[in-house]
Amino acid sequence: MMKMPRIDMQATGKRIKTLRKNCGVTVEQLCELLQLAAPRAIYKWQRGDTLPTLDNLIMLASIFGTTMDNIIVKEEAGGDEKDPPASVFDTETEKEHAA
Repeated sequence: MMKMPRIDMQATGKRIKTLRKNCGVTVEQLCELLQLAAPRAIYKWQRGDTLPTLDNLIMLASIFGTTMDNIIVKEEAGGDEKDPPASVFDTETEKEHAA
């Protein structure tokens, strides 16, 4: 069965903090740019407690001049990720049920 990648929330939080600092943006400035009521969410992202919503992730990528894929850190899936599986289905029967 195909192992699905998982998001490493702690590493993603560290990356958000690093990207923010590399851009010279404070938490307060980022809060304003994202039009958040308070910086609480940004601190939670940076600690790895929560992840940004998709709309905030799109904005972060734009602010940081990068892609969403570069912001999100994935845990190792435990397989050779260079060779994607031919199908997400394990058996022909599962293919038939999905159709």
